[in-house]
Amino acid sequence: MHWRPYMVRFSVQLFGLTVFALALIWFAGSGEAYQSERDVEPVLWADTVHIDLNETESVSEQTPREKRETFLRDVKKLTQTAFNIRNQYMEDIDANEIITEGIKGMLSGLDRYSVLLQKSSYDALMESTHGKYEGLGMQIDARDDRIRIISPIEGTPAYRRGLKAGDIVWEIEGTSTEGMTASEASKLMRGKAGTSITLSIKRTGIEEPIDFEIERAIIELKSVNFYGVVPETDIGYVRLSRFAEETSHELREAIGALNDQNISALIFDLRSNGGGLLDQAKETAELFLEQGNEIVYTRGRFENSERHFKSERPPLYSDKPLIILVDEGTASASEIVSGAIQDWDRGLILGNTTYGKGLVQQIFPISNDGTMNLKLTTAKYYVPSGRCIQKPENQSKKSTNDSAEKKDEEDTDSMTVAEEKKVYYTNSGRVVYGGGGIVPDIEIERDLWKPIEINLYRKSMFFDFAVKYISDNPDVKPTVEISDEIVEQFREYIKEREFDYTSALEASVDKLKETIEREEKSELFSGMLDSLMTIVETEKSHDFDRSKEYIRRTIKREIVSAISGENGVYEEIVLKTDKAVMKAVEVLTTDNEYSELILKGQKKAEIN
Repeated sequence: MHWRPYMVRFSVQLFGLTVFALALIWFAGSGEAYQSERDVEPVLWADTVHIDLNETESVSEQTPREKRETFLRDVKKLTQTAFNIRNQYMEDIDANEIITEGIKGMLSGLDRYSVLLQKSSYDALMESTHGKYEGLGMQIDARDDRIRIISPIEGTPAYRRGLKAGDIVWEIEGTSTEGMTASEASKLMRGKAGTSITLSIKRTGIEEPIDFEIERAIIELKSVNFYGVVPETDIGYVRLSRFAEETSHELREAIGALNDQNISALIFDLRSNGGGLLDQAKETAELFLEQGNEIVYTRGRFENSERHFKSERPPLYSDKPLIILVDEGTASASEIVSGAIQDWDRGLILGNTTYGKGLVQQIFPISNDGTMNLKLTTAKYYVPSGRCIQKPENQSKKSTNDSAEKKDEEDTDSMTVAEEKKVYYTNSGRVVYGGGGIVPDIEIERDLWKPIEINLYRKSMFFDFAVKYISDNPDVKPTVEISDEIVEQFREYIKEREFDYTSALEASVDKLKETIEREEKSELFSGMLDSLMTIVETEKSHDFDRSKEYIRRTIKREIVSAISGENGVYEEIVLKTDKAVMKAVEVLTTDNEYSELILKGQKKAEIN
C-alpha cells in the first residue's frame, strides 16, 4: 500500500547521506560536501570519525551515538568499495549499473516489499494509483506468438473504432507483433493523447489484415467495475477492483444509485482486490461505519509512526445488512476495510482468509530525474480489535531458497492456519483471530483447478472457441445456454487443435520412468511402464467428462465476454451463478441467519 502523509526524518536524512556520499565519491573521489545547513553537522562529524574497515561489532547494546558511528563506518565500506571498483577494476564499469545493484543488495535483507523502483515499475505503480493512462483502451495478451485483443474497454478509442475480442494485432505501425510480449506491445501502443497510431488487425473470417488508424486518448481505469441488483432480489452488488484516487467518489455514486433502487442489503465484492491508497481505504470504510469509529492504526519503529485513523463523516450506507466478499487475493487496503467492518460488527465477511499484507509503504525519490525511487516499509497496519493484518514473515528476502512464485503461493493459501492463533474480540464480543489476514465469518470451499482445466484456459482453448462460435453463429445472445451439443462441439474443437496436457498421474509416471532410465533398468520395467501409460491415457480420456460443468460455465463466460464485455459477464455469470454471491444471497434471504451471525458470531474461541 502506498502512504503519503509523513516522512521519517531521521531515516530519510541518513539514507540521503548514504546516497549522496556514494555518488560524490564515485564521480569525484572526494568526501567533502554539504547537502543543506541541516546536514552540515553530521557530514562534518562523519569526516572526523576514524574508520576501521575491518572492525565489526554488535549494535544491540550501543548508545544512539555509537549506532550512528557504526552506521557511518558501514557507509564508508560501501563508498570505499565503489571507489576501488571505479578506479581499480580491470574493465570499465557502468556507474549506474553497479550503484543500482548495490542498492538492491542493501534491500535484499529487508522484507520482500521494500524494493527499488526503476522508471517502468514506478510508472506502472503511479498508473494504478492515479487510475489513468494515455493509450487506446483495450486488454491484450500474447497468445499463439501474436498479440490478441481480449476485450476493448467500453467508451475508449479502441471500442469506438470497432476493435473486437479475438482480433489479432498483426502489426503496430508496420512492426510485426510476431513473438512480441504483451508489455512490449502495450508500450508501442501507448503515447500522448491526441496522437494517432495504425494497427493492422487480422479478424476471423477475413483473409487479409485490416488497417485501423486510432487516435490515442486519456483512458480512465475505473475502480468500480460493476454495480447492479442481483436478479429476482432487492440485494445490491458492487465490485471494486482497486483503491485509486477516485475510488471513494465512484463508490458513492454506485451505492447512491443502488439506494435509489431501495435495495434491502448490499454485497460488496473485494475479491482479488490487491489494495492501493490508504486515504481511499479510509474513505471507503467511512461509507459504512459510524462517525468516530476507528478504522485502522499504524505502528512502526518510531514513536511518530503510530497514527490512528477514524471515520470523520456520517455513513452513506449504515442501517442495512452488508456482506463483504474476500479471497486469498484480497490484500492491503481491502483488508483494512474488511477488518474494520468486521471489528465493528457492521457486516459479515464471506469467502477465504485474505492475503495478509498489512505494511505501510512510502515512496522515497533517490534520483533527481525521477528514474529511481525507493519503496520502503515503514510500519504495519492494525485493525481496531488490535489484529495485525500482516502475516508473520520469519525470513528475509535472501534467506529463503524458495522461488517467489512458491512464496506467493504459500502466502495466499487461505487454508493454512497457524497452530495457535491469538483470539481477539469485535465490538459486540464476537471472536476473531489474529495471525495475519482477515479470517472470514463464513468460509466457502475454494475452487481447485484440475490439470485439464488449467491447460484449457492457459492455452486459450475457451477464448478461441468462443470467437469461432460467435463467428459461426452471429445472432448468438449473451443469454445463450450452453447445451450438451455445444460442449461436444468444444470437445471436437480441441481435438482438431491437437490439445494435450500432462495430468498429475502422467507426471508421476514420467518421473518414475526417468528414475528407471537413470538406473538403467528400462528392460526390467518396460512391461509395467506400458501398463501404467495405458492407465494414464484411459484416465485422461475421462478428464473432460469429469470437468464438464466447469467447461460449460467457462464456455459461456467467454462467449458472454466477447459479446457484451465485462458488464455482460457480471450480469449473466457473476450475479446468477457465482458461488460466493449465491451464498451471500442465501444468508441475506434466510430468516434471521444474517442477524444471528452478527449478534453471536459463527466462530467460538477454543481455550485450553
